[in-house]
Amino acid sequence: MLDVEDLLADFTAPQPYTMEAAAGAPTSPGVHVVLDRGTVIYVGYTGNLRNRLRQHLTGNRDSSVLHQQVGHELDRFGPVASAEDIADWLGRCDVRWQETGNPEGAKEALVLALKPCFNRQVPKPRH
Repeated sequence: MLDVEDLLADFTAPQPYTMEAAAGAPTSPGVHVVLDRGTVIYVGYTGNLRNRLRQHLTGNRDSSVLHQQVGHELDRFGPVASAEDIADWLGRCDVRWQETGNPEGAKEALVLALKPCFNRQVPKPRH
């Protein structure tokens, strides 16, 4: 069976996904995961971890797939979710990241292994 902790062994420890956590992220390339009660719900990659983590919290549905997907989920339960609603929901999740020179490859491998619910497209396995 797939052990998530093994896959995330080189990532930072989980911490609440807040602006403080984003501010503590490095400005280097890397891959990040968002967890809801220990389950990976999103995997992303970027050339600048700090900026991308901030963008998920402060951006809009056009600037972030994660922001868009969380918004769609929250919309199902009432009025259209605001950016603040989305940031509040993400603040109840945890975030972890790993600096890497190949963030796109690391993301693809994690998405294939974990199939997070908020990733829009799961890449096809390579043969």
